[in-house]
Amino acid sequence: MVKEYVHDGLKLSVLQGVDLVLDPGEMVAVVGASGVGKSTFLQILGTLDLPTSGSIKFDGEEITRMSPSRLAEFRNRKIGFVFQFHHLLPEFTALENVMMPALIQRIGMGVAERRARDILKRVGLASRLTHRPSELSGGEQQRVALARAMVLEPALLLADEPTGNLDRKTGEDIHQLFLDLNRERGSTLLVVTHNPELAGLMPRCLRMIDGGRLEEIQDHGRAAAPPTEPAPGDGEQGVES
Repeated sequence: MVKEYVHDGLKLSVLQGVDLVLDPGEMVAVVGASGVGKSTFLQILGTLDLPTSGSIKFDGEEITRMSPSRLAEFRNRKIGFVFQFHHLLPEFTALENVMMPALIQRIGMGVAERRARDILKRVGLASRLTHRPSELSGGEQQRVALARAMVLEPALLLADEPTGNLDRKTGEDIHQLFLDLNRERGSTLLVVTHNPELAGLMPRCLRMIDGGRLEEIQDHGRAAAPPTEPAPGDGEQGVES
């Protein structure tokens, strides 16, 4: 997979020949120095952007060839997103924010509310259902964002620096939630992070190096932290890029 941008007549190559297969239920961390293309890679995997060349296959189907409307439906149904900033709708309660993806899928109000209540209870927010984002702590806001991402039980969960704005203890709690929800619900998890502790929890760790290429890290319990300078240079629900 290749991603290029053109700016002022100059071609900028962000991703060069990225090749990755994710197995169902797999947990993978992607680390690397800032500016090497990690977030761009995540956006393309999540179909928020398209590659310049190459393809993305999900369960054997090439999703990069879908129409925009079908792609949007696929994204809402199959992919969950957790970002560094929670992006909750400020005028809605925690419960209403988590219900939103289900309502977009035209799931009935009663079913959507039950699912949202269940997942909010699972992330420890059963007593905060009627609170708006401004009435929640940073950790609680990120728990709501995680619940919203998981309410439809997506096959693929993508997280971009999900604990980057949290203190260490709160971040560790969110890390554990990722592991627990993966184990309970079987979603494939890919997380982009600068946090070596979070990366070290993932069974598989990849480093994106300068030029937008991926390399496996073998002993990532010690090696997951990104370098200070850029380095030189399909199962049932499997994902290939």
